[in-house]
Amino acid sequence: MSQQQLVEDIIREVLKTMHKPPQAVPVAGAPAAAAGAKGLNPASDYPLAAKRPELVKSPTGKSLAEITMDKVLHGDVKAEDVRISPDTLRLQAEIADGVGRTQLANNMRRAAELTAIPDERILEIYNALRPYRSTKAELLAIADELDARYGAKINAAFVREAAGVYERRNRLRAD
Repeated sequence: MSQQQLVEDIIREVLKTMHKPPQAVPVAGAPAAAAGAKGLNPASDYPLAAKRPELVKSPTGKSLAEITMDKVLHGDVKAEDVRISPDTLRLQAEIADGVGRTQLANNMRRAAELTAIPDERILEIYNALRPYRSTKAELLAIADELDARYGAKINAAFVREAAGVYERRNRLRAD
C-alpha cells in the first residue's frame, strides 16, 4: 500500500467517525437539548460537519467542501486552511451548552479566544503559568496583555484567578 493510499484510508476512517452522532450521556441536573443562541439544536445540528457544513469555515474562509485530499496533495490547501476557526469553536460551545456540558462549552470559548494569539506566545504563557515560574505581577501583566492586546477576556480572567490561587498556595516565584 502506498503512503498516499494509507493517508487516504486514515482520513476516510476519521471522516466516518465524525459523521456519527455522539452517544448522549445524561448529566444530572442538565437541561434537555435545546436550541441555542444561534438557533443550533444539538439533536438536529450535531455533528456540524455533517449536518450544518455551511456553518463550518476555516480561519482563511475555506468551506469543508473546499478542503479535499486532491487539493492538499496539489498544495492548494495549506496548514492555515485546516485550523479550526474561533467561530466554529463558539458553535461547538453552543452545542455543548445545549446538552448541558457547560464545562466543555467554556473550554471551547477559551479556545476560541486563544486562536488570535500566536502559538509561540501561548507556549510562553503556558510556561509562565507553571508553579514557581512567575511572580504575581508577571501573571497579572500577562492577564492584562490577553485582555488588552487580544481581547481574550475569559483567558485573562483565568490567569488572574491563577495568580490569586498561586499566591494563596505559595506557588509564585520569589521576586
